[in-house]
Formats: sequence, C-alpha cells, structure tokens
Amino acid sequence: MQPSGLKDGSRTAHASGPWQNHSSLLLHYEMPVHQPSSDNEGWLGGNGARALSDWFISQLCVGSLASARIGRRKLLLGVGSLALVRAASGNYEAMILGCIDPRMQEPVRDYAVKQGLDREYSQFTIAGSAIGAVAPKFADWHTAFWDNLAITIELHNIKSVIAIDHRDCGAAKVAYGDDCCSTPEKENATHKAVLSEFRKQVAQHQPRLKIETLLMALGGSVMTFS
Repeated sequence: MQPSGLKDGSRTAHASGPWQNHSSLLLHYEMPVHQPSSDNEGWLGGNGARALSDWFISQLCVGSLASARIGRRKLLLGVGSLALVRAASGNYEAMILGCIDPRMQEPVRDYAVKQGLDREYSQFTIAGSAIGAVAPKFADWHTAFWDNLAITIELHNIKSVIAIDHRDCGAAKVAYGDDCCSTPEKENATHKAVLSEFRKQVAQHQPRLKIETLLMALGGSVMTFS
C-alpha cells in the first residue's frame, strides 16, 4: 500500500503517513511512483525501495536538491531519515563515567572526541563521577552504576570503562569534607584514592574490562591515575 497523497500517475508528492514529517523534502519534485507487482510487495517492497533510493541519489547527483526551495536544516533532516541508523545494540568501545557538574559536560565530550570515541561510547553521569560510584556517603547510588555498567556491556559490548573525576568537585566535598580538596595536593590525593578504589571494584564486578581513570581540570586537561 502506498502512502496517501501519492496516487497512481501523480508526479507531485504531498506526503502523509510515514512521509508527513519530511514532506518539505519531497515537495516540488517529480518523483517516480512505483506500482507494486503484488499485494505482498507493498509500496516500498521489492523494487520499490530500490527505485526510491535510485531516484533520491539521482537528485543529489544532478543537483536538483540544491535548487529546491528548502532550508539546509530541512534538507539534512530529510537525508537523515533515509540514512541507515546504527543499532542500539552492537559493538562499541567504552562507557564514560562522568560528573553531573554542568561545567564538565563539554570538556568530557571534547576529550572523548579527541580520543576517537565519538559515537563509540555509552555514558553514565552521576554526582562525583567515580566518587558517586564508590564513596560510602553515596552508598544508595552504587547499585545503579554497577547495573548500568553491566547492561552496557551486554548491549554494547564495550571493552573499557573510563572514569573522569574533575577538580573543584562539590560532590567530593560532600563525601569527604571540605578539607579533602583544600589544596591541590590534597585534591590529588583524594581523587587518587577514589580512583584506586574504583579500579579495584570494577575488577571485582567486571574483570574483563579495561579501566582508565582520569582527573580532569575545568579547562579539559587531564591527569591519569593507574
């Protein structure tokens, strides 16, 4: 069954149904209408899907899309709707454990991209990062982290977990007191101890995982603990 609005012999698309969100992409185009060879084939069955794909590619090649009266954003949305989307399960590289601090979202993301992990990692965000996963003060949270680590291994086949603590962390002071980070030396020592405990517990829960533990400055530079 073909979508309503694309009738036999019609040369202009006025899409609805599954195409209604992208009708601006199809409007103004002469789009070949596929005639199903059987009831089982359906509008996009068999040669129909290939015909649509060939037509769309031909529009890109001859530059017809460039002359269409649509914005760049709508064009990208339309193309994206026809592109293959990576499955939710599959083979990915890592889980990144990060803190909820708004200041750290962009630096953590930038670090992941620089490490070649763009679209290759799952993410778990909790106050204090590794502190939230192991500190006695936050014991009620621990199970949630370990359960999420287990499910991302199951779904995404990750090979490593990367814990990124950060400087000037409010959760560290809640967990260990204000003095824990009152000097750079004390701050380093606090996170070193936390990340050491984190590595120990990951090894107990998920012994096959590689483990990376980092302390990130607010500007994005990192210190590695191993």
